Amino acid sequence: METLSDRLNRLSPSATLAMSQKSSELKAQGIDVINLSVGEPDFNTPDHIKAAAIKAVEENWSRYSPVPGYPELKQAIVNKLKNENGLDYKPSQILCSNGAKQSVCNAIMALVNAGDEVIIPAPYWVSYPQMVLLAEGTPVYIDAPIEQDFKITPEQLEAAITPKTRAIILCSPSNPTGSVYSKEELEGLKNVLLKHERVIVIADEIYEHINYVGKHASMAEFADIKERVVIINGVSKAYAMTGWRIGFIAAPEWIVKGCNKLQGQYTSGPCSVSQKAAEAAFAGDQQCVEDMRLAFERRKNLIVKLAKEIPGLEVNEPQGAFYLFPKCSSYFGKKDGDRVISNATDFAMYLLEVGHVAAVGGDDFGSPECFRISYATSDENIVESMKRIKEALARLQ
Repeated sequence: METLSDRLNRLSPSATLAMSQKSSELKAQGIDVINLSVGEPDFNTPDHIKAAAIKAVEENWSRYSPVPGYPELKQAIVNKLKNENGLDYKPSQILCSNGAKQSVCNAIMALVNAGDEVIIPAPYWVSYPQMVLLAEGTPVYIDAPIEQDFKITPEQLEAAITPKTRAIILCSPSNPTGSVYSKEELEGLKNVLLKHERVIVIADEIYEHINYVGKHASMAEFADIKERVVIINGVSKAYAMTGWRIGFIAAPEWIVKGCNKLQGQYTSGPCSVSQKAAEAAFAGDQQCVEDMRLAFERRKNLIVKLAKEIPGLEVNEPQGAFYLFPKCSSYFGKKDGDRVISNATDFAMYLLEVGHVAAVGGDDFGSPECFRISYATSDENIVESMKRIKEALARLQ
C-alpha cells in the first residue's frame, strides 16, 4: 500500500526547483536554454573563504560540531550583528543550521501549534507557506500588489491579526520581488505588532547585503520588540556560498533553546568544514561582498531597462536581492497557434519552450499575475534572455 503521510500530502513541490529541472532537461536535449529560474549567485566563493575551508580539512575539523555550531562561528556572528547592525546578542542567542532554509523551518516548527495562524505577505518565497503547513499551522496571506511596491501596510497587518496569530514572516530584501522595507516602514508595522504580544516576527534577512538603497533595516533594531524577533540570515547570498549550507538564527534564548532541541533530534550541527569557511566569511575582509553587490546593481539596472522595453509587461524597480517580478497578466488569454496563455504558469512554460528562457510563474509565490526572473547571471545572458522574451511574446495574439 503506497500511502505517504498526510503531512507530506499537504505539501507542494518547490516550483523554483521544478522549473530548474525542466530547464536542465531541455538543455540535455541540446537546446540552448538561459536559466533565470534559480535564486543563486553566479559568482564563485571568494578565495579567502575557500582557503579557510582547505585549512579546516587539513587541520581535521571533521568531527561532529556542537548542535548550535562551533563557539568561534557563533562569536563571529555575534560580532557581525554588533558591527554591521548595531545589535547586541550573546552566543547563547545564536543557532547555526544547514542553510537559512532550515533556520526558517526550525523557527516555525518551534513556535507554531496546530491551528495557529502565520501571516505571510504575498508575494512570498515559495517555501514559507509549505513550512507553516508542515507545522500544522494556517498561512494567512496579505496581498501586496505591484502598486504598493509589493510591501504591506500597517493597516493591512492590523486587519490580518486575529487571536490565533502566532507569527509573521517578513523577508527584506524580498525574494521574489526585490522590495526592501525602510526603517520607517518597519516601524509602522512594529507599532501594530506591539499591540499583539503573542505575535513573533520571523525576519528573513538572507539578502541583507544585496541592497541598492542604503543601509539594511532590521525589525530587531527596535528595542521595544527585539525580544519577539527571530533574525534569519546566513552566508549563501552575500558570500556566494549556496552549496556550503550555513544559516543561522539570532533570537531570544528561549526560542534558540527550542530550535536547538529540535535540530538536535533531526540533523545535529551543520557541516564542520562549512562552519570554518563561514567563520572566515563573517570575520574576514568584506570587500568581496561589496564587489558582488555592485555587479548585481549594474545587472539590475540593465534588466529593468530592457524589461521596460517589452510591451505588456509592468515592471517596478527592485531595491535589493537579484530578482525582477514583472506583472504579465496583460498576456492572459492570448494565443500562439493552439497554445493559450491562461495564467502565469502557462506564461513561464511558454517562455521556456518557445523563448528558451527559464523563469518561474508567480502562482507559487502568491502573485498569480506576475513571474520571477533572477538576474544572478552575466550581462550577456540578461541581454539575450530579454531579447528572446520580447520576440516570444510578440508572437502572442
